Amino acid sequence: MTRPTDQPGHTPAQDEEARLAALNAYGILDTPPEPAFDDITELAALICDTPIAVINFVDRHRQWFKSEQGLGVRETPLDISICAHVILQSELFVVPDTRQDARFACNPLVTGEPYLRFYAGALLKSPEGFPLGTLCVLDHRPRELTEKQRIALTALASQVMNNLELIRVQQAQAALIEQLQSAQKELIHLASTDPLTGLYNRRAIEERLSQELALIERGRAPAALMLMDLDHFKTINDDFGHETGDRVIEHFARVCKNVFRQSDIIGRWGGEEFVVLLPGATEAEAWQAAQRLHQSLRQTPLVGDEHPPLLITVSIGLCSLSKDCELEDTLRQADELLYQAKDSGRNRTVCASATTDGETPDDLTTPD
Repeated sequence: MTRPTDQPGHTPAQDEEARLAALNAYGILDTPPEPAFDDITELAALICDTPIAVINFVDRHRQWFKSEQGLGVRETPLDISICAHVILQSELFVVPDTRQDARFACNPLVTGEPYLRFYAGALLKSPEGFPLGTLCVLDHRPRELTEKQRIALTALASQVMNNLELIRVQQAQAALIEQLQSAQKELIHLASTDPLTGLYNRRAIEERLSQELALIERGRAPAALMLMDLDHFKTINDDFGHETGDRVIEHFARVCKNVFRQSDIIGRWGGEEFVVLLPGATEAEAWQAAQRLHQSLRQTPLVGDEHPPLLITVSIGLCSLSKDCELEDTLRQADELLYQAKDSGRNRTVCASATTDGETPDDLTTPD
């Protein structure tokens, strides 16, 4: 394969930037030691009978060691790096005696600690042909490698690259899994959310009601349930258009989010109908919440092109969700209470206990 740095029309700076980009794509720099790489340096030192073995990558201003045996440091400056010369080679690079090589005789790593006299490095090259670093062995005395040692060192360098490619594949798979999980969450959200209001849609609220009822049957405190219908919504659509009707729906949803507790479940039942599940709330507590909703709607008209601004009102049927009832029966009861509220003048809440305990409707209703 032709190395990218050998292709015509490339400047040295462009080639180096491409090489660094290829190195950074592996995400290997400054990662902690790993047994898979430490095993390779240990084996390289053993096979080549050297006190030092290193897997290093040549960064912009340093050489960084993913694994090292016998050196005791994780990086050195690039200007004293022997390996920086190796990445310019295409084959195994061997320096039998650094003191006899003009390129390295004055290198501080040769003239001082750790007094490196022998070097052999096998190139670590990406599949695209970019030189990334080396697997090298070093000694404190001049020497040579046997042919078998040269072959083994080159084979171990290939194993380093195989490990890098495996890491890159695993990283790509992890990123793909994360994207799929994110997409799945988004699909679940879209499947359970009303697109106009951002509230639960009917299917999601039905599932949540069933879950709540199951919890109540296992001992959780009963909940309260509201079925709500915006008053005169058809007239609003007819008089002001469907765009204004959508704004009314959105406005009502925002008011509900501000009025009800964070633990309350608010859903759009369909059209201009809404459902609120209040876990652990009694009818009396839910009735107080309904009063706050009526009051908030009176105080927050829909302001827009309409003159005067629209005041939205809502009719509400309110009952309990308990272990002694079926969900369908409870929803039917809430619907009947809602229509009582509408038949008695709208803009009010009718509570189940107002009709089942012998109280007069006005005791637990909200007048205009």
